[in-house]
Amino acid sequence: MPRRPRLDPSVFNLPVGKMREGYYTDKYFVRAQEVLRADDHHPRVLMQVFGKSDAYLGGIDEAIAILKLCATSWDDLVVHALYDGDQIEIWETVLTIEGPYDAFAHLETLYLGVLARRTRVGTNTRHVVDAARPKDVMFFPARHDHWLVQTGDGYAAHIAGAIGVSTDAQASWWGSEGVGTVPHAMIAAYGGDTVLASQKFAEYMPEDVRLISLVDFDNDCVTTSLETARVLGERLYGVRLDTAETLVDRSVIPQMGRFKPTGVTPQLVWNVRRALDREGFQHVRIVVSGGFTVEKIRHFERQGVPVDAYGVGSSLYGGRFDFTADVVMVEGRPCAKVGREYRPNDRLERVT
Repeated sequence: MPRRPRLDPSVFNLPVGKMREGYYTDKYFVRAQEVLRADDHHPRVLMQVFGKSDAYLGGIDEAIAILKLCATSWDDLVVHALYDGDQIEIWETVLTIEGPYDAFAHLETLYLGVLARRTRVGTNTRHVVDAARPKDVMFFPARHDHWLVQTGDGYAAHIAGAIGVSTDAQASWWGSEGVGTVPHAMIAAYGGDTVLASQKFAEYMPEDVRLISLVDFDNDCVTTSLETARVLGERLYGVRLDTAETLVDRSVIPQMGRFKPTGVTPQLVWNVRRALDREGFQHVRIVVSGGFTVEKIRHFERQGVPVDAYGVGSSLYGGRFDFTADVVMVEGRPCAKVGREYRPNDRLERVT
């Protein structure tokens, strides 16, 4: 029995017609397919796909969907694969495709691309989640890339353990919705009054929507947090500190001299936490964002900084996690580029 269900191919909303005709494919694969068909040559091959880094696999269900919907005939293929979220080692085979090469030659660019993209996002997110554990991580990089990548990136982050994503598109593949805070722009729309903007949010948003206010609009997170908490009380779920890397929060200025004071610092978080606790607002959670990376989160956690959740953005798109596909068997006999021999993997499962 399969370890768990895979996403149905319909989830991905693929442009099947364009994919089948090779519109998104490197041209040399399309021309190779044309030559094979013109020559009436249909060799049965085993295609082996591996990653070039230790990683957490992403995009595998999407790759399978591409094969199911866009190959000449899925029934002619035998596919074995790992699962999204599986930890993989460098050079480990993650996917094999067996069948007439001309039936799927036009899809190599597509399935390698989704594996590379989703594995990059998923692996980076998993590293952040591990660094923050047991604190929550909120996936906030939508503004740093093209909107078309949101759905798959959000799912990769979800599989990697992110507790929330910022757009409905990112949450769509598992039937959820985006989460967020009272944004700076809304505060500006209410004349720069964070308390008023938060009150309006509470007035018009359902009770089950968590109210988290950005409190750095005036570069005075302690004062703004307290003012907001005093007015909203139990309705205020949390405050979010997002001080820019070029600014020093007002509460931190008297403490300067022995640490980098700009941005969201451990000292700033402690200042806000202590101020809230002194006035009985222990229920108000602290979310931090703005330039958080694995290293910065580890630094905060080593110091025991009282953060309840991390919002992480652009750093989740860094690095490279490439995949390569090679024909390694032809008509049941070894036939591969030197150095790319067949490497069976007993972790692979047959895809039906």
